[in-house]
Amino acid sequence: MYPAVLIVDDEEMIIESLEGILSDDGFEVLHAFNGYEALKKIEIESPDIVLLDIWMPGMDGIETLKEIKKNHPTLPVIMITGHGSIESAVDATKAGAFDFLEKPLSINRVMLTINNALNFRRLEEENKYLRKKTIEKNSISGSSPAVKKLYKEIAGAAPSEASILITGENGTGKELVAKTIHQLSLRPEGPIVIVNCAAIPEENIDSELFGHEKGAMGEDTARNKGKFELASGGTLFLDEIGDMNLKTQAKILRAIESKTFQRIGGGRTLRMDVRILVSTNKDIEQEIKQGNFREDLYYRLNVIPIHVPALRERKKDISDLVDVFLETSASQTTGKKKKVTEQVIDAFINYDWPGNVRELKNLIERLSIMVQDDLVDLKDIPHPYLKSDE
Repeated sequence: MYPAVLIVDDEEMIIESLEGILSDDGFEVLHAFNGYEALKKIEIESPDIVLLDIWMPGMDGIETLKEIKKNHPTLPVIMITGHGSIESAVDATKAGAFDFLEKPLSINRVMLTINNALNFRRLEEENKYLRKKTIEKNSISGSSPAVKKLYKEIAGAAPSEASILITGENGTGKELVAKTIHQLSLRPEGPIVIVNCAAIPEENIDSELFGHEKGAMGEDTARNKGKFELASGGTLFLDEIGDMNLKTQAKILRAIESKTFQRIGGGRTLRMDVRILVSTNKDIEQEIKQGNFREDLYYRLNVIPIHVPALRERKKDISDLVDVFLETSASQTTGKKKKVTEQVIDAFINYDWPGNVRELKNLIERLSIMVQDDLVDLKDIPHPYLKSDE
């Protein structure tokens, strides 16, 4: 089933123009000439996205947007106007608009924004589903402004084939971001292969990435396919790329530039068909200055940068995360789901979480096992997580 787009504009020419273009691209197109008609259409037809003009007689676009968001908070709405201003863009954003476009409309811009908005909605729906899965898959659960910004960046970057550099502190959920990008990419049916660059000994990293022929790593070794080969048709995620040695960095740069590679000890050139995502908790630009990272590789990898916020930057999400981790812990131990007091949540909000979401997850797992009562209180919380006046 093709996505349904509702176009709301009092100019018939605009509606007809957009209707023709979107229909040719496979969208189901609905239209309304004013806000009241739009609200009725949304209730009856349940469109997947709305293009809404700001300046209309009667109920204007901002009022219509507010009414839409009351009853359909997840429905993406893109505002369009011929009288754009900073004030109207701010008003639309505050009221929940996904984006803001000015007339005359650029068709390429319209199509890009619609696709980004649909990806954003898919991401939100995926995140709801992920709440019921493992703790690792819930590390970016939340509704804080920082997480919503992250969702939007992921939705916009995922359909591209460009390399992405994911930055953030340890424990923030960089691997989850990479998995989500893969799921929303043009390669979701292909594999996602994850390489922890910090965990592989330097003498083995080339073999792990590019593979080796029989005997190349010793007399008894069989032919081994590397991660580039195993990820063919999908995504290769190089976690903690900042820990990779300069020699291997040079080989990866050549592979990216030529889209080819060879197994160690082999003479056959293999074609590379992977989307590359990388992550780091280091300041790569500082690493470049210190001679630890190649500047040319950095620019190849940092085509689209995505930063994952630290937990102290999204403390609004702590209560939701605690609830998710308590539920998951209960399901893993077949025990009753515990609850925490408001005082515990307040204490967690006052703590800076240097280990980020991973640290919070580990603490909740420990409390779920160690605390005998159904209710976790301040007396159960280890001292480091409490301020001195608690």
